[in-house]
Amino acid sequence: MKLLFLACLSPPTGNRTTAQRISEYIQSCDHVCALRDIADFKSSSQVSDLISEEKFEAVLIIHLYKGGRLLLGVVTKPCEKFDWIEFLQNSGIQCKNIDPYIFLLVCGLRQVKDPLFLVDAFSAWRNEEPRVYLIIIGPEVDTAFTQQVKAKVKGARGVYLVSEKPQEELHAAMRDSFAVVNSSISEGMSSTILEAMDLNVPVLARNIPGNRAIVKHENTGLLFFDPSEFVEFSKRLISDTCLKESIVTQAKKYVAEHHSWNTERETYRRLTAKLL
Repeated sequence: MKLLFLACLSPPTGNRTTAQRISEYIQSCDHVCALRDIADFKSSSQVSDLISEEKFEAVLIIHLYKGGRLLLGVVTKPCEKFDWIEFLQNSGIQCKNIDPYIFLLVCGLRQVKDPLFLVDAFSAWRNEEPRVYLIIIGPEVDTAFTQQVKAKVKGARGVYLVSEKPQEELHAAMRDSFAVVNSSISEGMSSTILEAMDLNVPVLARNIPGNRAIVKHENTGLLFFDPSEFVEFSKRLISDTCLKESIVTQAKKYVAEHHSWNTERETYRRLTAKLL
């Protein structure tokens, strides 16, 4: 966790000594703790701006009057909801005020991720189903290939390219998508797929060995060989609510049993302890 700690740091004061001690406690637990003097701030808006700029996840104070007054009117949160309609409209994308079906392809723009694999088929499907959108989101890893992607997407219906987002915003976007898509030519173990499963979002993944290792077809996700099969399975997912709910439930269970962060952390803790 990244935490902002506001305290009176004027020397020599008990508040300063206490704040330094508490800050050390927090950092010893592997959190980031930025200790700042309340004298540096004139208003709550300055604190609010700092929280937004530095992406602090929590704020700690130890003096209600001196520090608390700086938090009046300050509201902080992780992005809990992502409004796709508002986002599309603000991005200049025509979107009627209906619930869109957002298929989110998260990847760095490079050839192995093959983000153009589904574009033609999706664009053709969009002609009959105007509520579907394929959003490709991620960093521009390969400059030349990125220009290729931009040129192709520009002429496609319902397919849009979005620049990368901070992790919290990306997870919110994933959570409020209809499905997360993976079209890679090759994968080791896709963290995006596992994150989608953990976020209760159904996964549509290209049928390659790396994806088959973590996605069981019609159980924890849907595996497609080609673009036409992707469209077919996407239509099924839209029309069959029971299938979607079953996939989400089984995927969440799979991640909890086989890819638990808590279990992973404990495993590494035990491993490093053996090295001492």
